[in-house]
Amino acid sequence: MNLTDVLNDEAKRASIIEDVVRLIDGEVGKQKGLSGVAVKAGYKLVQGVKPGFVRNVVQALLPEFAAALDPIRAQALSQGQSVSSYFQAHSQEIAEALLTVTDARAQKSDHGSVRGAYGKLRGSARKNVESAVPGLGKIIEDYT
Repeated sequence: MNLTDVLNDEAKRASIIEDVVRLIDGEVGKQKGLSGVAVKAGYKLVQGVKPGFVRNVVQALLPEFAAALDPIRAQALSQGQSVSSYFQAHSQEIAEALLTVTDARAQKSDHGSVRGAYGKLRGSARKNVESAVPGLGKIIEDYT
């Protein structure tokens, strides 16, 4: 079963969204130092745009993320590896695949404040996304 098939199951989709939002919240909460302050401030700004904004973005981006991650998941399985261990070992590649999706979406945003916050944080985003990739691999493994 691929990720797109899993997302067609409404109960699983809702649980995946909750797990991904928790993962994001946890990753933001772990940020430290000056860059951590910037990340937390940007996250708070984005959340303030509209209640539930982060959850809605995760929900909206899930099909695109699934399309980007399905070939990577398939590669892991074809090599006889667990998804979580493969994601951990290939976190840079996977982070870039995810950021390609968010870059395209941020450019299309109608919210200038969201585009501005994303633009300011994009430089450090790869490191932050890489940090979350092993947790994302675990979520994918749990649902597939």
